Amino acid sequence: MISNENKFDIENSSSEHFNLKKTIGLYAKHWMWFVISILFFCVLAYIQIRYSIPKYAATAKIMILDDNDGTGGANALQELSLFSENETAAIEDEIEVMTSRTFMKDIVKKLNLNISYYASGRVNEYELYKKNPFTVNFIVSDSIVDNISFNFFVDVISDTEFNYRELEDDEPVKITFGENISTAYGNMVLMPREGYQGVYTTTIRVQFTPVMDIATYLNGSVSVSPIAKSSKVLSIYYEDTVLEKATDIINTLIDTYNITSLEKKNIRSENTVKFIEKRIDSITYDLVNVDNNIVRYKTVNKITDVASEAGQFLASSTVNEQEIDNAKTQLRRLNYMDESLGDNNSFSPIPSNLGLGDGAINTLSEKYNQLLRERNSKLQSAGERNPIVLELNETLKGIKQNLNSSIKNSKQSLGIQINSLQTQSTRLSSKIYAVPGQESKLRSIERKQGIKEQIYLFLLEKREEAAITLTATTPNLKIIDEAYSYGEVSVNGKILYIGALFLGFLIPFGFIYGRDLLDTKIHNKEDVHREIKNISILGEIPRLSKSDKNLVERNDRSVLSESFRIIRTNFDFVRRGREVENYKNVMFVTSTINGEGKSFFSMNMALTLASTNKRVLLIGADIRNPQLFTKIKSIENNNESKGLGLTEFIADKSTLLNDVVTSHTINDINIDVMYSGSIPPNPAELLMSDRVKDLFDKVSAEYDFVIVDTAPSMLVTDTLLISKYAGHTFYVTRAGYTEKEILNFTKEIHADNKLNGMMLVVNDVDQSNFGYGAKYGYYGAPEKRGWFGRKKA
Repeated sequence: MISNENKFDIENSSSEHFNLKKTIGLYAKHWMWFVISILFFCVLAYIQIRYSIPKYAATAKIMILDDNDGTGGANALQELSLFSENETAAIEDEIEVMTSRTFMKDIVKKLNLNISYYASGRVNEYELYKKNPFTVNFIVSDSIVDNISFNFFVDVISDTEFNYRELEDDEPVKITFGENISTAYGNMVLMPREGYQGVYTTTIRVQFTPVMDIATYLNGSVSVSPIAKSSKVLSIYYEDTVLEKATDIINTLIDTYNITSLEKKNIRSENTVKFIEKRIDSITYDLVNVDNNIVRYKTVNKITDVASEAGQFLASSTVNEQEIDNAKTQLRRLNYMDESLGDNNSFSPIPSNLGLGDGAINTLSEKYNQLLRERNSKLQSAGERNPIVLELNETLKGIKQNLNSSIKNSKQSLGIQINSLQTQSTRLSSKIYAVPGQESKLRSIERKQGIKEQIYLFLLEKREEAAITLTATTPNLKIIDEAYSYGEVSVNGKILYIGALFLGFLIPFGFIYGRDLLDTKIHNKEDVHREIKNISILGEIPRLSKSDKNLVERNDRSVLSESFRIIRTNFDFVRRGREVENYKNVMFVTSTINGEGKSFFSMNMALTLASTNKRVLLIGADIRNPQLFTKIKSIENNNESKGLGLTEFIADKSTLLNDVVTSHTINDINIDVMYSGSIPPNPAELLMSDRVKDLFDKVSAEYDFVIVDTAPSMLVTDTLLISKYAGHTFYVTRAGYTEKEILNFTKEIHADNKLNGMMLVVNDVDQSNFGYGAKYGYYGAPEKRGWFGRKKA
């Protein structure tokens, strides 16, 4: 079986899933703000459409040309590594150049856009572009004029005079055209525009704006974009309140870009020529140095042609080696002959056909061998003592001595010759060995000479090509369509009204959504139930206006009375489902913090129960901050307080119950009241007295209902100290006041069973926020009509 309390919990539960109807209702109850917001923005849209100054659109098309589309001289420049480019400038880069602030600054100065002339219309001003009756000239430098932010008013009186004033409300000063006018920025002169024939009866306002401010505006207003991806054709678009001004700005932009691109090409060509001239001078100087190096090298090394001289050195070296070999051969023959001679006492034949170059030695050797043969012949026929043999011996000795002397002299001569030939051979070898180095060095110098000559010839050629380019520069763009106008760009009223409806709906929606998102307070019983799901919620007490009564009356059908009747009915339903042994007719009223309306609830709940002819006692148990006495004394009746209350009854055992209970008739309803009494110095200790139990035993037996207005549960411990004497507890929360986080304390004390029979009540609820959309008091109650309803009636 499900208890009555659990049934009531189920009745008060709401689903956590998204409820479209409820969400729409949350915003629908603020319908008036949506209507006001939508009407406001629709009026703004109407004013915008009605009084906006018309704008005119102008457009033009141009084609960006590559440098390759120009003359051959321009192409020749790209062969120089300093100026070569892998590809032409991207279209996006050219667009950035055309829309840059610096570029727009030139347009502003060419068209004098920083000086504007406006004539007053019925509602708005309109610009007099090229239709101004006079011109303004400052007698200061352009740098000052370009940064002036200044305006003044002129009324043209005649062809020669005008009224001048700086501020619209200033007293006008009559001035003649051509007369100096003193300003904070210097003197200026107004002159009639040549050829102007019109007559102006309205005031003309002259506005000076800094040039860079206008350039910045144009930078964001002029649109330049390719007509297709990777296309070189650009579309230029601009809107302005003056058609002629829009086309002038676009045409000037095109002309300025064209002139700038030509100047850039000419400057590049001129810089190229200058660069080439400098390089030619440098290369010429380097060539002279290289030639001088070659001359110096050949002079120092005494060479003219390294290859031919190397051949001569090789031939001389070969001849020299042959001569050395011949001399050494002769020397070896002489040594052999010298060895063959022996000493002076021995006689043996010596070679005579050795081919020596010395004829005397050959003759002596032949004569020696001839005499030796004669001696040998004589020795065969005569002895060694033979005079002829002895004479021959002396002769042979003399010839041998001559041969020794001749051989010695020849050997010395050959030695000298060989040394000389070897020295010459060494010198020739050194020259031959030096030839490769000399040839390498000379080739290195000649290689530098060749490189310098090639660069020199190349630069001479490029100088001529660059000179040709200066006289053959082509434009960087081709105009496909000059600036022309689309006509007036009308304001799209449908889009403006749709936008107004959207904003009119979005702003209050966003405000309500943001307020609800950041809201941390409860506003009705559904908010409380989302935080606390296991405590019964008896009902909601509506928020009262200043004209509403704050106490229920007998047979009253007001919203306040009906809400307490519902709480009373729900309480009876819960009370019957709970089994309470003691103090089942004693009901404590408490809250989390001060200011949530527990005293207000206590009094009205007591009156509601007493209106059924039940005996009801209302006890003010908040002895720290008593409120009942003040509330009851403010009601106009004839009852007087005895001045005694709960604290006196507990502290003084001689005090009887009748001494502290006062009977009151409030709104024709009889109730008994026990005030809090004097504020004690020890309220907690006082409430722990045994007299408290005696009190609740007596009043629970004598009265049908006992309503106890206690202290806030979270701030002080008083309520928890006497909670055991309560059969039921009304726990009051207040809409728009109680923080959701504070309800965590409520959940804790309920989970710990610190308060008996806890039931929640939501106080001060706006009727538009009542849970389930209920509005009490509608049945049989006087209908409250709004402003429209009263007008209809």
